[in-house]
Amino acid sequence: MTKVIIYEGESFENAVRRFRKSVERAGILRDVKRHEVYEKPSERRKRRLIMARKKELKRQREEL
Repeated sequence: MTKVIIYEGESFENAVRRFRKSVERAGILRDVKRHEVYEKPSERRKRRLIMARKKELKRQREEL
């Protein structure tokens, strides 16, 4: 659960900005989007394999 304490004299816009940033860091929106639609186990496996390949390629590029 993400919480933001509003300090005395702090503007509402600033508090909302801090809240959005904390939600983004926590990965809440990513999780919600992932659960919007049912994903078949085979599709999940395929997506994870693609992500693993991309991650490995990125790691190899960084080593050069």
